[in-house]
Amino acid sequence: MKASSRLAAFAATFAAAYAIIYVAAVEQNWALFTYHPATNTFAALTGAAPAGPSMYWYGWMSTAALGAGVIATAVSLLPEGLTRRIWPGLAWTVPLCAMAALAFLLKGYFLR
Repeated sequence: MKASSRLAAFAATFAAAYAIIYVAAVEQNWALFTYHPATNTFAALTGAAPAGPSMYWYGWMSTAALGAGVIATAVSLLPEGLTRRIWPGLAWTVPLCAMAALAFLLKGYFLR
């Protein structure tokens, strides 16, 4: 398998998997870590804030990047016959659908 076809399979799979895992991480609050800006500290997973609000966004992005990296690496190691079937359009259609899902999840913030 050529490196370019492995890279294409990795890129398309990473983009699609990242979007899906990010939506799941936001909905289920699966953060690898939590940042507490008031105390300038980090806590593992979703720790309670000692003071002020907590920021989970960095943890959600890390969760999605780690999960998508594992999935995309596994897919890029598959035989070329299987990876050739991956539609490159997944790299933009799945994230668009994920944005619609996030808009639905966060509609309460916009419809007050």
